[in-house]
Amino acid sequence: MQHHIYYTQYALQFAGMQIPELVTVFNHQVGNTGWTGMRAYHDQALIDEFLRRSIGVSAVYDGKVISFARLVRYDITTNSLVIIG
Repeated sequence: MQHHIYYTQYALQFAGMQIPELVTVFNHQVGNTGWTGMRAYHDQALIDEFLRRSIGVSAVYDGKVISFARLVRYDITTNSLVIIG
C-alpha cells in the first residue's frame, strides 16, 4: 500500500501505543461492516504496527485480507494475536 498521508498519521499514532492499546483498537473494529478509504489506511497501519513489532497476526491476516470477524487477545508466550473463544 502506498503510504498516503492518512496511513502515515495512523502509523505514527499506533507507534506510540502499547500492545494492549493496539489490541483494543483492533477489537473496536470487530463487527464493523462499514468500509471507506480511511478505514483501509487505518486497518493496514494497525496490522503493519503489529508486524513491525514482530507480533504474529496469522489468526487475522493472511497477507492480503484482514479479518475483523472475532475478538483477539495478545498471547505473550507466542508473541501473537489469538482469537478469543
